[in-house]
Order: sequence, then structure tokens, then C-alpha cells
Amino acid sequence: MGHPIKLYVYDLSNGMARNMSFQLTGKQIDGIWHTSVVVFGREVYYGPYNAGPGIQVVVPGQSHHGRPLKIEDMGETDLDEDTFWEYISEIQAEYTGDKYHLLDFNCNSFTNDCVGFLTGRSIPSWIIDLPADFLSTPFGQSMRPMIDNMFRRAVPTSATPVPATPYGSTSGIPSTSNFNPSTLTTPVQIAGSSASFNALLQSNRIVVAFFTSDTCPPCGMIAPVFKQIAEDRNRAGAAFVEVNMQHSMSGAATVAREWGIRATPTFLFFLDGVKTSELKGANAPELKTQVDLLFFEAFPPHPHTKLDLPTIRKTSLTPIIYTQPPNFDAALAKLVSFVEASPNVADKDSCKQTFRDVVVPKLKVRFPPIIGKDKPTPTTTNLDPNFLPSFAKASRDLLNALPPTELFPVIDLWRIAVLDAEVAKWLSLSGTRSDGKETDVTGLILSKVHEAQESTPSGAPRNLLLTTLRLASNCFAHTILARHILTPSTTAISPTPPRSLLTSILVPTLLHEDVPTRTAAASLAFDVAAYVQKPLMEQARNGNAISPNQTVDSQSDGDWEVEMSSALIEALRKENASEEVVHRLTASLAFIVHLSPNFSDSLGPLMEVLSAKDVLQSKLGAGGCGEKGVTKDDIRRLVKETVQLCSSA
Repeated sequence: MGHPIKLYVYDLSNGMARNMSFQLTGKQIDGIWHTSVVVFGREVYYGPYNAGPGIQVVVPGQSHHGRPLKIEDMGETDLDEDTFWEYISEIQAEYTGDKYHLLDFNCNSFTNDCVGFLTGRSIPSWIIDLPADFLSTPFGQSMRPMIDNMFRRAVPTSATPVPATPYGSTSGIPSTSNFNPSTLTTPVQIAGSSASFNALLQSNRIVVAFFTSDTCPPCGMIAPVFKQIAEDRNRAGAAFVEVNMQHSMSGAATVAREWGIRATPTFLFFLDGVKTSELKGANAPELKTQVDLLFFEAFPPHPHTKLDLPTIRKTSLTPIIYTQPPNFDAALAKLVSFVEASPNVADKDSCKQTFRDVVVPKLKVRFPPIIGKDKPTPTTTNLDPNFLPSFAKASRDLLNALPPTELFPVIDLWRIAVLDAEVAKWLSLSGTRSDGKETDVTGLILSKVHEAQESTPSGAPRNLLLTTLRLASNCFAHTILARHILTPSTTAISPTPPRSLLTSILVPTLLHEDVPTRTAAASLAFDVAAYVQKPLMEQARNGNAISPNQTVDSQSDGDWEVEMSSALIEALRKENASEEVVHRLTASLAFIVHLSPNFSDSLGPLMEVLSAKDVLQSKLGAGGCGEKGVTKDDIRRLVKETVQLCSSA
């Protein structure tokens, strides 16, 4: 069994970045992220600690940063504890406090290296990309010289380094007074012993090892090329490793002897732990060629990238959302009547007052009702999140007290509220608060609807399903909330993975007898599939592939793709009333299948077993959807291209 790895995420600005970044930079920046790795019962992080070593080890949650804002699951490692602490001991000579640079070489550089060493993966892009986001603004560019000057000083480090184990002895740190920060801003990992080198071979499909020496002039010439290749090819499952023969005492020399290295620079290329080739000398074109061949063999381009699919690739990935405000007065009246008639609501007056005097007035201002043909422009000022705890408490009381048939007014208020950026952030961060279980409103709503589906033969009431499906679609208006409701694993506040709850509601509603409900379900399926497709398309554009059962943004995996694809094909098989539903179902299936890393292993064979090609083609003929089948040209083109996808297994 592997050892779990967590990424603790802190906001060094304590919310100031979220509140002030747009005014200062013209770009919304939600936090100044500091991260640490929690593994083997310890929290490990890096910072500008000039009075001591840059790498620090503490009991999880006991650092001076306080409580993490968010905890990201980074999977598990099969490496043993001694190997990890040996790796930390080796890289401490590189990660000393005086080398810290806020933008170029910081805590996130360290955690990305550690996670890469342990799992072969990277930390989330929204953390890694923060410096680039900041520097892309005029304000960031103007601040760059000042930040560079702040972190250009070199202060000798004389404090005790991180021990080889959390409880072991200590030893000195090599001098780093001549350090140049620009040499350490790449995803190049350091291996100074056989244990760390072998661990990298075990945890990555590809390893490109650069055996170098500080006294080797050709090494200095080829090093920038190696660095650039590492940046361009940075991806999960691939490691670029530097073995410096003059570092880590005799450890690197031992690695060199084991692999027969007699001169520098020498490059070794590994695939699945097996050496495939070797390159001696500073031959930049040949180095690039060897790396390209290795990547092509390990991560061949997805077979669907060769297909001519203009309609699929031009289909917008913008989520389908429901921006029409409810009739707030009617919703409030209905809600009040349900509260007054219920014997289960404990504090009726307080509940009614919250909705009447706080929630509805604020939502009315933020989302003005549409009257007649004139559409008022909603205010662009986000809601003040201070009212959300009372909104959440009153909603939770009603969700737990009212029968399923009377929950839709509460859910409809949240349906419009989540379109506000501040509401979306507040809900997505429920897991970081002490009252998280009480304030995770989306999780509670999904749980209640799932219970209603399971408790009666007829399933959940139509009005409850329709409103919930539209609420879930609106969650995709903001990536941070979409990520929250698609979390594939259990959380501190949810014993059932949020994605499992959402899927358990979505799958049966794709077959609902009511056309508007099926339309809403197909819209949600589209939003989910588009969310998963987007990072896959980015990977394809960058020339990278994704290994089977590896996730993009932790949202895509083989078993879930099989479940969703099976449901979509069955829904297409039975849908013969609505061309729009067929359109959204087909687009959803195309997005899941198009660049799925699991197509060859699971989805391709599934398409054959379920006769997906025949199901799709039937939609084009008489009786497949209405009397004449699908008639709109754009939908017909989409169906035909999706047939190509399903036929390429």
C-alpha cells in the first residue's frame, strides 16, 4: 500500500490578493500561494530563512503559516521513508534560504520537485502559474526589478540543515555564496545518490539524466539547452535529472560508476527504468532528437489527433449556464409558506427573516429581474460574502427539515447565487473552514437529491431534479467551484466523493421521461465533459500526451469515463424526441472520447460493445430523432465526426 501525499496550500496575503489584486493589476489573483508537502507524518517546506536552512520540517499544520487554506490530494508514493529523507538531505545544498526568489525559485518550486520525485506528477497549474500571471500585468512588470533586488542578496548559511531523517543527526551545508538564481528556475531534479536516482527511475516513465561537472566547459555550454528542453517537455511521468559529479560528496560519483560514466557531459535516456540510449558530448541537436524520440515512444500522440474533426474541435467549451433570475418574490412566498406549514423547522422566525431581509434583497440587487423585453444589466460588483454563513445556515435547516417536494425554492436561490464569483469561492473553500460540514451547501444539496432518488421508486420530484441540475450547471461558471463539485475522492467534509454524488444524479436523469429535465441533464453532461476536455486539448496543443489512468486536474479517470460514456450512449439510443438533447449528448460523448488517455484500454472497446457507431448513425435516419431524424446541418456533422471517434478503436 502506498503512502499518501498531501499538498498544503496557504495564502500569504490572508485574502488581500483576492480583494485588491484586480484594482492593482487589472487581473484577478485569488491568493499568494505558499505550499508544503505532507508525507510520512511530516510537513516539509522551503522559504527564505537566512538564519537557517531553507528546507524546514514540522508537525503537519504546526508551522508559522498556521492552518492551510486548502489541502490538495497528490496521490500516493511507493517509495520508502528513508529514500525520501535521503533525497531531502541531498537537495538541501540547492534549496538554501539565501537562494530563495519570490518569483523564480520559491516554495512552490520545492514542492513541485518533491511531488515529482515521489509520484512523477506536478502540483496544480494554478499554483505553478501564479508568477507568470502576475508578471503578465503592467504592475507585475514594473515590480519585477524591485523583487529581483530584494532576492539577489547572498547571505552565507551556517545553520543546521534538514536531517537525513526527521529524527536523525545533522551535518554541514556546502557553501552557496556564488549562487546564481537563474540556474535553478527549471523543472530539473537533482540526484546525488543511487537511492534517489533509482527512485526517479521507478516513479517516471521517462528519465533523461545529465551527468555534469562544475569544471567541465562543454557542460556549461549544453546546460542551458538541457534546461530549456526540460521546461518545454515538463509533464507528469517525465523527469529531467542532473547528476553533478562534484556534489553530494561521493554519492553522484557512485551513480556515475554504476552507469559507466567516464566523461562529462554524458546523457542517459531511460524508458520504464530501462536505459535506451546514451549521448556523449555537448551535441544540442542530437540531444533534442533523442528526447523527442523518447517522448514519442513513451507518450505517442493520441490516435484521434490524426482525424479530421473540424466540428468537434471548433465546438465551444463554454459551459451552458442558466442566468435567468428567478421570480424572487414568488420564490420567497413559496418558501415562507413551506416554512410556516412545516412541523420540523426549529426557528421559523429566524429562518424567514434571513431569507426575507437578507438573502432575497441582496440577490435582487445583484441579479435584477427581467421585466418585459428590456434586460437590465446586472451589477458587476460581486456580493459581499459576509451574508453567506447565515444564508448557508438557514438553507441547511430547511434542507434537513422540508420534504423533497418543497426544496426547490431554496436550491433555486443558490442556483442564481453561484454565478457570483465571491459565492463560488466561498463555497469551494468550505473544506478549509472549521464549519465546513455546515457550509458545504452544494454537497448537502446533492446528498439530499441523491437520497430522494434512492428512497422512492419514482425517484426525486421533477422540480427538485430540474432545479438541482441547473444549479450544478451554474457551478461551471467558475472553475474553482467546478473543481470542488468534481472532486473525485472523499474529503474532510464529504464521506462520499462529490463527483460520485453528482454522477449518481446525472446518469439516471439523462433518461428522465420529462424533456426539460433531460435537456437540463444533457446540458450538465456537456459542462462536465467540456471541463474535462479543456486541459486535454491544452496538453495536445503543447505536444504532450497523458498516460492511461493519469488525471488532468484530478477530474478524469478510466472508470468514471466508462460510466459516463455508457450513460450517454444509452441516452442517445433512447432519445428520439428532442434534437437539442441529441446535440448536447453527442457533444458530451465526443468530448469524453476525443482525447481520452484511456481510449485504447477501455473506451475504445466499450464503443464496440455498446455499438456506439450504430446508435449515432441511427440518429441521422428516419425515426432516429423525430420523423426525419436529425435535420440541422451542424448537428449532423457533429454526429458523423463522433462516429469516426467511436469507429477508431
